[in-house]
Amino acid sequence: MIPRIQKRGQRTIGLLYYLYGPGKHEEHIDPHLVASWDHNAPDPGRDPSATLKQLQQLLDQPVENIDQADRPKKHVWHLSVRNSAEDRILTDEEWGEAARRMVAATGIDCPEQGAGCRWVAVRHADDHIHIVATLVREDGYKPDLDHDAARAQAQARALEAELGLRRLNKGDGTAAQRPTSAERHKAERQGRERTAREELRETVRRAVAGASSETEFFDRLAAAGLIVRKRVAPSGDLLGYKVALPDDRNKDGEPVFYPGARLAPDLSLPRIRERWSADTRDQNATPADVPAPAAPSDPAAARRRTASAAWNAVLVIEHGDDANAAAYIAAAGEVLDALAKTSAARTRRELRDAAFAFERASRSHVRAERGHDRALRQAARDLVYSGPALGRGEDGATTAMAIDMLFFLITAAAHWHAKKNHAQQAAAARQAAEHLRAAYQAAAAQPLGALYQRGRRLGRALRQRQTTVLRTALPELAEQILAEPGWYALAATLADVETAGHDPAALLADAAGRRELDTAESVSDVLVWRLRRAADLPADTTGMVPDAHAAQRSAQRAGQHIPGQARPGRGRS
Repeated sequence: MIPRIQKRGQRTIGLLYYLYGPGKHEEHIDPHLVASWDHNAPDPGRDPSATLKQLQQLLDQPVENIDQADRPKKHVWHLSVRNSAEDRILTDEEWGEAARRMVAATGIDCPEQGAGCRWVAVRHADDHIHIVATLVREDGYKPDLDHDAARAQAQARALEAELGLRRLNKGDGTAAQRPTSAERHKAERQGRERTAREELRETVRRAVAGASSETEFFDRLAAAGLIVRKRVAPSGDLLGYKVALPDDRNKDGEPVFYPGARLAPDLSLPRIRERWSADTRDQNATPADVPAPAAPSDPAAARRRTASAAWNAVLVIEHGDDANAAAYIAAAGEVLDALAKTSAARTRRELRDAAFAFERASRSHVRAERGHDRALRQAARDLVYSGPALGRGEDGATTAMAIDMLFFLITAAAHWHAKKNHAQQAAAARQAAEHLRAAYQAAAAQPLGALYQRGRRLGRALRQRQTTVLRTALPELAEQILAEPGWYALAATLADVETAGHDPAALLADAAGRRELDTAESVSDVLVWRLRRAADLPADTTGMVPDAHAAQRSAQRAGQHIPGQARPGRGRS
């Protein structure tokens, strides 16, 4: 149940004409009253003898009874209450009771004192009602409407529980402003998938991702095709900015501009500047926090860097202080924006939806301590400047690797928000994780399939050797992993790890022990990417065949013997 207090107005009759009319898109069906201040207000929708003028005069009567100087400049209060699409259709009686509860909670009506404002609740659709009130009480005083929006939200949560509706999460005031109904209708008329506000928010977030200066940021906005207006002080200092879509115009044909702060709280120019200033401050950062100066030259290298940065960030979110964790979570949003911007067609939609959902999870009242998140911000920058990925070969496989690591990063963010009782942010992070899961499946199918085939072609003795390594390193998970289809891909990766000169058991134990695996659909898949990243192995193995001689040399170095091969003599290398 979503209550929304609209802008106050001056003309009661104008609002009534709209509510009882066909609507701007002819969506108003059977408009009628479901409740009123005295249970007896005339209903122009159901009573042929009642008129809108009569209803308006009754509503405005307390306003007309006081001196002109004491009347509110805008005396019309308007609250819409809408249910979710999946909710059941409420009866008129249920909507009427919801309206009475809402006006009592917000301070419009005072049933116990009998001195509330006059109000009516109009229903002209299955899923919502409109409450109209005039802001002078029967006794001539004005109602106390401090925090009326917050009180309406609290009452909505109570009604959801009592009426068996979808339980929405309590907000904390850090969410971006929702599109208005007028913006949604305009988007529908123009055939847009999202409103102009939402498109601009997404475009500006992508422009911020990894940017290091005002010049770079505004250049990216211009390159994205936005109309940009800067607000400059008489001194010449830049104070702010606003943006518009070229084809989003008002009735006079002028661009419709949105200031950055109206798109999202963290997109105001002062908040964006915090990221840049943190990048240039001399922080007491660990080596893992400080990015290398040179950006990767190709998409695959950028995705490897992203996977490593995400891997390190999980530990900070799980065990670091709140200020640093909040910074890493915000920077994770930049990485998702950059990855979505540069992704191949097969993953682009799900990654874009993941970034769109995670936007809500990137903000909370915990103030981020910028600076230590530079590795993630540098990863976002590398993704942007390495160019778009083709989605095949090494960059396609490293995309799967990066998405896999980001999935656990976003899951860690969801857990962190849940522990802080940030309900909306936790839900947004979980939604983003589901989109990442779908993107991963699209990206990983080909490279994991190639590894699977390689694992199937491993000799029985070599595969048995990898089974022994698995049982030695992960005795509690071994049987589960062996039963997974991805075991063959993991076996091939363990062989590659050993061929590269690493201790596969030690590397496997480290890969499994450093991060949780409970949220993984396939533990073997997760371990494949962790091992290939840690051992710096090619992510794409298409065309590779098992190297029997390399495997033999690895076994000899380990002092073991592969059946079917001649044993080396004593003292011989």
